[in-house]
Amino acid sequence: MITKLKGKYVIGFDGHDHVILEHAEVVYENDTIIYVGKEYRGEVNDVIDMGNAVISPGFIDLNALGDIDHDILHIEASNSRQKNLLWSEEYVKKGHHEVMTAEEEAFKSQYAYSQLILHGITTAMPITSVFYKKWAETYDELAAAANHAGNLGLRIYLGPSYQSGIRVVQPDGNIKLYWDEEAGKEGLHRAVKFVEEFDGAFNGLVRGMLAPERIECQTKDSLKQTKYYSDKLGVPIKLHAAQGSFEYHTILENHGVTPIRFLYDLGFLGPKTGIPHAHFIAGYSEAQAGTGDDVALLRETNTTVIHCPLIIGRHSSAMESFAKYKRAGINLALGTDTFPPDMFQNIRTGSMLSRYVEKDVEDSTYADFFRAATIGGAQFLGREDLGRLAIGAKADIIAIDLDGYHMGVIDDPIRTMIISGSGRDVKLSIINGRLVMKDQKVPGLDLEEVKQKGQQYFNKMRKGYLERDYQHLEESELLSSSFKVVESI
Repeated sequence: MITKLKGKYVIGFDGHDHVILEHAEVVYENDTIIYVGKEYRGEVNDVIDMGNAVISPGFIDLNALGDIDHDILHIEASNSRQKNLLWSEEYVKKGHHEVMTAEEEAFKSQYAYSQLILHGITTAMPITSVFYKKWAETYDELAAAANHAGNLGLRIYLGPSYQSGIRVVQPDGNIKLYWDEEAGKEGLHRAVKFVEEFDGAFNGLVRGMLAPERIECQTKDSLKQTKYYSDKLGVPIKLHAAQGSFEYHTILENHGVTPIRFLYDLGFLGPKTGIPHAHFIAGYSEAQAGTGDDVALLRETNTTVIHCPLIIGRHSSAMESFAKYKRAGINLALGTDTFPPDMFQNIRTGSMLSRYVEKDVEDSTYADFFRAATIGGAQFLGREDLGRLAIGAKADIIAIDLDGYHMGVIDDPIRTMIISGSGRDVKLSIINGRLVMKDQKVPGLDLEEVKQKGQQYFNKMRKGYLERDYQHLEESELLSSSFKVVESI
């Protein structure tokens, strides 16, 4: 099956970087691109003319939301209220449990992955919350996630999360780490089993990864074992580190070095290791102590930084700066990490924050971030067949509509779609040569039904916070509305 895809602009690849072709076409046979240019002369079985659109490589989201976002409950909680949204020590000691049923946990990934597809994500490495878990992800819910991804046609890197500790709030309001090292060991074994059984499933769409939870919740042994199995199985690792004050200063207090230096000394960093968010480093504006050149350690080990500008910006932080990391030669990829999984918002926000820090546009352009969302992610995954429209690459292609009145005038297509567009302007998505979305509809999926089930899931998840709050506040106080809710005025 040979298909020709046409559009006003095509973001091609010249072997070194993205290039723009006007009034061009991409031709793919089955799952592989065979032509990028203006005048394909061979026979084709089908022609899809997208008209006034940008034909682009699909986005690679290396910290993609894999569940139904809890952050809407956290995003406007005050600093003093944030701890009420964590687990209380009392909750753990009296016997924490699964808030959701197995069926509900199986559903959440279908909701999340359909959202990714609708927003132009063609390759995802998910993250899910453990706030409402008994401890971490289960094998069964990841098996369900693999099947949802395969059925929807999403290219995905999966593995159940695991942790040896979790932050809890004591009765006096202080936060500490509660440890269950045996649970961490069981989680790692569960993750290895999952990779062994699912890596390569669905004709290679589903690949394995190792996903230890945040660095402060891991033991040295767990981290060493994770690196061992990454090398043995040939799969990537994703570990949240250098992302916040509690984590940074806890690692510094316990080990005498910054989180990045701690990982470096363990031999954990390397080409197969991706670190979201990696911005809270020695010399960072909020770091109260710590020395060394963490950026140099990341570069030396060829570790990828997975930048998630929207979520950290929403929580009053920023990388200092994307441009600095880029100039240092670090491989940068992007992750959405929140709802909506909108790469356009992330590129806009990331570029703005980097320009603010640098007081300059150089190395903070939309093009720089677009590369991170495509080529940078592919480099981390070791996939020269992803993140670009080139002969021999996988047919992972999206089309962004430029016809909407809200797009305004068209100048450079990248600048135009990033300034004015959003994920809702993605009107076509093809993954591995399969059409998985057209006109914001996913074949075979009733989005209205999924939306209703998603709301039911969220409502139940929201109630779970009341049980875990160390002060047992009333719902109206713990999860307050933007304005007072009244019956009449």
